[in-house]
Amino acid sequence: MRKCMTIVAVVAMVLTCVSGAQADVVMETVTVGNPGNTGEWSGESYGGGGPDALVGAVDYAYNIGTYEVTAGQYRDFLNAVCPTGSNPYGLHSQYMDILPRGCQITWNAESSTWDFSGRPSGTEADWVHRPVNYVNWGDAARFANWMHNGQPTGELTGDPIQDGWLTEDGSYFLDGATSGADLMAIARESGATWVIPSEDEWYKAAYHYNDGPTGNYFDYPTSSDSVPSNDLVDPDPGNNATFYASGFTIDDPYWRTEVGAHGNSESPYGTFDQGGNVWEWNETAIGSYRGQRGGSLYNYSSALHAADRTYYHHPTSQLDRVGFRLAYVPEPATIALLAFGAVSVLGRRRR
Repeated sequence: MRKCMTIVAVVAMVLTCVSGAQADVVMETVTVGNPGNTGEWSGESYGGGGPDALVGAVDYAYNIGTYEVTAGQYRDFLNAVCPTGSNPYGLHSQYMDILPRGCQITWNAESSTWDFSGRPSGTEADWVHRPVNYVNWGDAARFANWMHNGQPTGELTGDPIQDGWLTEDGSYFLDGATSGADLMAIARESGATWVIPSEDEWYKAAYHYNDGPTGNYFDYPTSSDSVPSNDLVDPDPGNNATFYASGFTIDDPYWRTEVGAHGNSESPYGTFDQGGNVWEWNETAIGSYRGQRGGSLYNYSSALHAADRTYYHHPTSQLDRVGFRLAYVPEPATIALLAFGAVSVLGRRRR
């Protein structure tokens, strides 16, 4: 597999070098350009399901995760902020390691670390590159804050004032919020960098043609208007995703494919798995719920369609079919660096 580093990662490294110890999670991203593109309608009146909305218009360039956040990255997050196994904000769900379809992150008391020692089969390497699951919207926001803050290492205390520099402040002022009502009241801060994508940011990265500030969109996030297949083959012929079609793409014990496993089925901007594998949280409020997009390993291909808005959940829900990816919205200082000629080198994993 090949890794890349963008200007996003470079700037983050510069910022964290002056702030003490930090973890080393590399979040690969792609740039979503064409600012000022127009949106399109999605929902039950447009061949899909869920409430109708005009989505996909974004008037700025931004970066978004090439892949869903993996179990390995989330394990590193837990080791950075809960190094003694404490869990004051419920960042680790018990279902991750006691249910067979969980991502298998567990607290290993013998070695005092979060790892995959309780995994039912295979080696640790078989689990780290699959998307994390059993994470709620608040977990995703705390992970985003930790990334915004430069991946610091320290012990969460449960006191939101003391914990602000770790997970409780940053891109979102969480201040200890764990209830559904409190999490629904959270909004992106003006200086946010790493964020849970808005529905517009998520949708554009998944479906937009990447052909300028247009309103042109594919039906599926595999750069296609044709229904994808759910085949896992090497080499990938394209237009494949992890979903249910007369059987699972991959079943016991893994269920979720490794991120980027469908190596030639990327979106026009170069993201992978925005269709299938796990549903992904977004910021958008739909009534008293937070939005999710993209379908999962359990769903038929209709859930991958651009018009489908049927899936949204209480922000405290932790489910085996739900994970997330992050976006990076540059701060003014970062935009200034780019204007002075800093180079962004983008890439993706290759098998």
